[in-house]
Amino acid sequence: MSEPAAELPSPLRVRSVVGLAYDEIRAMIVDGRLGPGARVGQAELAEALGISRGSVREALRRLVGDGFLAFEVNRGFFVADLGLDRVLERLEARLLLEPLIARLAAERRDSGHLAALERTIIDERNARTAAAAHDASRSFHAVVVDATGNEALRKIFDSLWIADVGRRLLARRATEPEWRDDDIAEHEELLEAIRSRDADGAESLMRSHVEAALRHWSEPRGA
Repeated sequence: MSEPAAELPSPLRVRSVVGLAYDEIRAMIVDGRLGPGARVGQAELAEALGISRGSVREALRRLVGDGFLAFEVNRGFFVADLGLDRVLERLEARLLLEPLIARLAAERRDSGHLAALERTIIDERNARTAAAAHDASRSFHAVVVDATGNEALRKIFDSLWIADVGRRLLARRATEPEWRDDDIAEHEELLEAIRSRDADGAESLMRSHVEAALRHWSEPRGA
């Protein structure tokens, strides 16, 4: 009788380490521990995270692909500038994607999604700070994505709307008194379209909603 083959380590474990490293480094960029232009050292990160340089390198490559880092030959990895120009790029991408996401949400939502959307509107209305208003507004869009039941769309949404960058920009936009009222009113219209399974209406309303944000943030760049 032949001996049973030795059990091999699963490659999923390696990928999970890379994913955890990606999440930690991304969080360091988003919360400002690594500022724009900062050099990201592979050896230092590997030691701090207690993982191999290879895993760190793979995580850094993913962050380059997602726009959080830049790579320069013979120099290494650096934190990318996540300023207004990058936000405008993401808004353009959202304009292409979110109307169709809203259509799917209207077709696939359940009662739990509707209740969650209602809570985000209440949270935005009751928010006492610009950051809280931003987070509630973002949560509304995140729930719309969740209602599609598509995890790939969820990951794309997370990469396009980086919470910390959005908070900083929204703090400027929130100086306009009508901004929050307009945002809430548009969310309420979207909620009703999704509630009634009006896919055409949800798609049209979301397109107008994101277009308004894109117009607003394009103005300073062209001034």
